Amino acid sequence: MTLELDLQIALDLPVLPNEADFRRWAEAALAGAGYAKDAELTLRIVNEAEITALNETYRCKQGPTNVLSFPFEAPPEVDSSLLGDIVICAPVVLREAVSQDKTPEAHWAHLVAHGVLHLLGYDHDEAQAEVMESLEIRILTDLGYADPYGDIQDRP
Repeated sequence: MTLELDLQIALDLPVLPNEADFRRWAEAALAGAGYAKDAELTLRIVNEAEITALNETYRCKQGPTNVLSFPFEAPPEVDSSLLGDIVICAPVVLREAVSQDKTPEAHWAHLVAHGVLHLLGYDHDEAQAEVMESLEIRILTDLGYADPYGDIQDRP
């Protein structure tokens, strides 16, 4: 499996992970979910204004959120390795890391994995939440991070 990652940084923030980390986390999520084909995805790191606009437009929810995923579904006649786009709000990630007593790195890794799983069709609705969370825990543990949920009440 090879991953073509289009990393877009849409804000000036000195404490972001580097491209190698984002790639490692996305590849770990793909492998952890058993995805073995070539993949292409865009990962966009944004400010609160951009994520708020996207959240309100596409989810009809007010305010910022930590991560949004936009899966791509090619028409049947088109052969594409494009999985879709993940948008992560850096200021929200950093605030949540502090409030959840996590390192920023661990929280970034979790949200990248979470976003990738959404692109693969996983959801955290009532029917799939346990499966998705179990996968996230395993992926993060394999990367050397603690259970991303622990005692956390608010899930991505």
